[in-house]
Amino acid sequence: MSPGEIVWVNFPGGAGRAQAGHRPAIVVQTDETSRQIPTVLVIPLTTQQDALRFPGTVRIDPDSANGLKRPSVALVFQLTAMDQKYIGSALGAVSQPMLRVIWTAFDEITGRAVPP
Repeated sequence: MSPGEIVWVNFPGGAGRAQAGHRPAIVVQTDETSRQIPTVLVIPLTTQQDALRFPGTVRIDPDSANGLKRPSVALVFQLTAMDQKYIGSALGAVSQPMLRVIWTAFDEITGRAVPP
């Protein structure tokens, strides 16, 4: 798994407003890190476009590279560590420019300085 890869994840339920169920998510940690720790950092996706009203969200349109079937919203504000046992097959990957947009959203919601 590498940053930007979209994978199926079985998010466990019962975490309040956090995403639950079988849904795609974007991996944001390196393959090397994934081999060293039992969890994977992921950003869940939703097809609910009204989620774009929240800060820390990014619209991702389907294309042949990402494997999505419907326009989706990356819920950057729900970045979470998932046990690798909940990670399923890969769908595709977002482009590097899209991954930069996602990291910019992360920087904005965390107050990190955005490099020029």
